[in-house]
Amino acid sequence: MSHPTHTEQISKTRLWTSRIMIGLVVLFMLFDSAIHLVNITPVKEGALELGYPADIGVTLGVIELVALILFLIPRTTLIGAILLTGYFGGAIATHVRVDSPLFSHILFPVYFGVLLWGGLALRNSRVRELIPLVR
Repeated sequence: MSHPTHTEQISKTRLWTSRIMIGLVVLFMLFDSAIHLVNITPVKEGALELGYPADIGVTLGVIELVALILFLIPRTTLIGAILLTGYFGGAIATHVRVDSPLFSHILFPVYFGVLLWGGLALRNSRVRELIPLVR
């Protein structure tokens, strides 16, 4: 996760809010990548329902895990966040294509994108410059 520079001071409230937001994303992505890597039956069935091959789970799990690892390394946090955002975009497109429910399926990755980038913005002034909604 991106750590503030030594000259950047952030409040404990902002820091803990950031940790919680990012922690939720990390926990979900760890769980999701793990079940993809194990390629359990529900993952295979879900892939088929979404129009993908049943064995795509392992590939998706590796992609998720690599992006998450990059996100967790302070020097590569931003590239990891960008890759995770791309992954979320693919999930959105997939659910739009199969006409999934809006709030529970299509927007679910959006919620995690907001947590991810909001958590980064709370602790990193450079990210706040890119996302002017967080001051």
